Amino acid sequence: MNEPSERLTRSGRFHAAIASFIEARREAKLKGKEEEGDTATKYDYGTWLADAARRVGQIQAVTHVLKATHPDARGSSLHVRPDTLPRHTDIGSHVLGDDFAEDVVGNAAALDVFKFLKVEVDGRRLLDWVQAGDEDLRAALHADADIATGWMKAFNGLVRSDTAPASHGAAKQLYWLVEGTATDDTAYQLLQPLFSSSLAHAVHADIQDARFGEDNKAARQAFRAKEAHPAPYRDYRNLVVRKLGGTKPQNVSQLNSERGGINYLLASLPPSWDTEQPKKLLNLDSAMERLPWFPGVRDTVKQLADFLLSDPPSTEPTRAKRLALAKELGAQLAIYAVETQVRFSPGWTRDTACTLPLHQQIWLDPERVELDPRPEPELAAEDNAFVEAWEFGDWPDQVAGDFATWLNAHLHAAGLVGVGDTEYRHWARQAIVDATWPVPLQRRAPKRGTA
Repeated sequence: MNEPSERLTRSGRFHAAIASFIEARREAKLKGKEEEGDTATKYDYGTWLADAARRVGQIQAVTHVLKATHPDARGSSLHVRPDTLPRHTDIGSHVLGDDFAEDVVGNAAALDVFKFLKVEVDGRRLLDWVQAGDEDLRAALHADADIATGWMKAFNGLVRSDTAPASHGAAKQLYWLVEGTATDDTAYQLLQPLFSSSLAHAVHADIQDARFGEDNKAARQAFRAKEAHPAPYRDYRNLVVRKLGGTKPQNVSQLNSERGGINYLLASLPPSWDTEQPKKLLNLDSAMERLPWFPGVRDTVKQLADFLLSDPPSTEPTRAKRLALAKELGAQLAIYAVETQVRFSPGWTRDTACTLPLHQQIWLDPERVELDPRPEPELAAEDNAFVEAWEFGDWPDQVAGDFATWLNAHLHAAGLVGVGDTEYRHWARQAIVDATWPVPLQRRAPKRGTA
């Protein structure tokens, strides 16, 4: 095929795509009604394009929408290509690269012009061909080159920047300290946060696919049925929907209208502990085996061991430092217990894999006493014994003894061969074990061999 005929064919494809769009608009307008003279004229190829070129100035292609912050804001929205933004490790618009959805703000009555410019020919939007100054598209718009060029220029103006960007009283702004001291008013930069509609649209699409997509639906069903599945299962939990624009989401932006005003907010919550099963405390002879993994415990034990290995003089400062480190370990023991109680549901020690001593079960699962005994006679007897031991009240002494034995063992492993009964009693007195009295108690230690 020679070049002139190829050019004509390509220009014809542009013309056919444009004519098809205009015809679809005409049919949508009529909706089965009989066509009137003014409708036929309005949707004539050249007439509609001339009107679209006039109305395109009423809308603006953007990536960041001001009205999403406040519907009454009258300032500037921005068009910033994500692939031109600085690369950060945090999630932001920059992660979209060159694959992003452009939004449109302005007169909602002119949004059909944007839909027109989104029509694809040869894998690219008409807007892309306009920005590239494509000659075949120019020829398809109008036989008069000057008119076609004017329309191309008008359509190209969809993506533009305000010559003097402006904020508004209804927009959220904040002063950011960039240098100097907080008392210096000149040390601040006034920032205008803008809603990244392009990023919100990408997030919305991913969440919608996770919630309603067929592939993820199949993976979810396999997950619930505990069956193998080749694809991962995605789930967004604790979502909140923020509706923008009320009953008229198109007044905020085009993409907001496509989402029906729905903008998902991800849960901004502290991490929740896995309460399904306290696996880390099952099949253990003592909960003290997990205490070194608790934040700060290893460092404090090392500080105490290093201090004692330095053979400090028997003075008041030495005794004060040793006591301070021991008390810190005792406090960490109490926090370890509280966090365990919070993480796991009451009654977790009923698991057959729980081999902790009874006094440690009471210490770490005290709310089990509030549960009804299990119906099986043998298990009911265990539950009643648990309550009786809790009421008897000597379990805090036993826990304090476990703590002292554990600390002596770690100090001995560090090279302190002389630790014994005296140190045992001292460490036990620092163990803070919450026995559900009004305040935590520092318990006395049981005799060695009874812990």
